[in-house]
Amino acid sequence: MRPPLVRLKRRAFVAGRASEGERAVPEEVPVALVYDGGTEAVMMASPADLEDFAIGFSVTEGIVASPGEIAGLEIVEQEAGIELRMWLAAPRAEALAHRRRRIAGPTGCGLCGIDSLDEAVRPPPLVGEGRSFAPDEIAAGLRALAAAQSLGRETRAVHAAGWFEPGRGLVAIREDVGRHNALDKLAGALLRADEDSARGMILLTSRVSVEMVAKAAMIGAPFLVAVSAPTALAIRTAEEANVTVAAVARDDGFEVFTHPARIAGAAAIPSSRPPVPSEINVA
Repeated sequence: MRPPLVRLKRRAFVAGRASEGERAVPEEVPVALVYDGGTEAVMMASPADLEDFAIGFSVTEGIVASPGEIAGLEIVEQEAGIELRMWLAAPRAEALAHRRRRIAGPTGCGLCGIDSLDEAVRPPPLVGEGRSFAPDEIAAGLRALAAAQSLGRETRAVHAAGWFEPGRGLVAIREDVGRHNALDKLAGALLRADEDSARGMILLTSRVSVEMVAKAAMIGAPFLVAVSAPTALAIRTAEEANVTVAAVARDDGFEVFTHPARIAGAAAIPSSRPPVPSEINVA
């Protein structure tokens, strides 16, 4: 399998002076997710932790409900990229075949396997209450995530997603050139290890978009922490899915946007749901 990073020769210019050297850069390859002989999506991804990616993507995109519904998985490297070939158990295989028959042609919109706007913003599942976390536990999780980003330290060009449980520390981390891919790989790792996602927090080095909230909800994770800001649609989706979003997280603090009762000592702070466009009063 291809390595997740390569070292390239480069010429650096600093203060008007040139020097020769090399830099580690992440590898990026097309990865096709193939179900029962048909390609559902092709993602540009890092060629590492691909079994986790296959399982995580399948569950977070609703193709299967659990890893047990994937009857077979084969990773096939080709000259043009990598195929993750999966075979589904009978009920799921029939459901996917039916969905494919409804799609007349490629959507070309960047969302996989959908044929309507309603499907693009389909409601996420409602997650359970889970547990609460103290601010110092969130800070500890962020420190552990930063220390474990081996590919990120070498390349400064990848995203990371981690799962932290107080008392156990950083249980899992996955890195990828794509933020969605990193979260899918993490989801796959947790599912394969049969971890209870409600007992810990998901940590992200990226912004919080609606897809990241939806993917967290699909594996039953009620607590999401990110170093960057969320989008308005992500906040509305998290509010609906009962997911706590703590973002703009730094060493000295963070901002809570939804369901703050899961932050120890913050139960009195009300949640805030951004208005949908139709609710905005334009004078």
